[in-house]
Amino acid sequence: MKLLVGLGNPGPRYEQTRHNIGFLVVDEVARQLGARFDREKFSAKLGEAEVEGERVLLMKPLTFMNLSGEAVGPACRFYRIDPPDVIVVHDDLDLPCGQVRIKAGGGHGGHNGLKSLFAHLPSPEFLRVRVGIGRPQGGRDVTSWVLGGFAEEERAALPSVIERAASAARCLLVEKDPRICMNEFNRRSDA
Repeated sequence: MKLLVGLGNPGPRYEQTRHNIGFLVVDEVARQLGARFDREKFSAKLGEAEVEGERVLLMKPLTFMNLSGEAVGPACRFYRIDPPDVIVVHDDLDLPCGQVRIKAGGGHGGHNGLKSLFAHLPSPEFLRVRVGIGRPQGGRDVTSWVLGGFAEEERAALPSVIERAASAARCLLVEKDPRICMNEFNRRSDA
């Protein structure tokens, strides 16, 4: 079994914010796989799908971003899912807006959602689909940036960004070696 987690914040106030790109991508994967988020458990919305014969649990934590590990950790223990079988989709300030990159393991880079996962999983060796949201310009506050809505041109590009990130997540669900997906998505132009 694999676990695909989108990081974000629950509630209508946050639905279309930069910090919720993880939720938007996992919603798209669920749509593509014909899955629905039809139950709540582990302080998360859950759905289930099958991809090439493998069971996949889809998750959107309801704990708010900074406490995401409080949902992911118990689900992994209950289903006996090891960190390398966990795929996390999250926003990334260090990537230009719209870029999609895959990463295996590594540090949290100051991302509070990832910090929470580090605290609740036995290792940081989970897979990540990083979706660039860029950094705010002109000394603008980072918190208001990530919790803010997308600018007009970002909104126009959002469907293709979500599609690209969903394709990266689906690649990780299928391929046994994440480097195959990294080679495809980390070298590819996001234009």
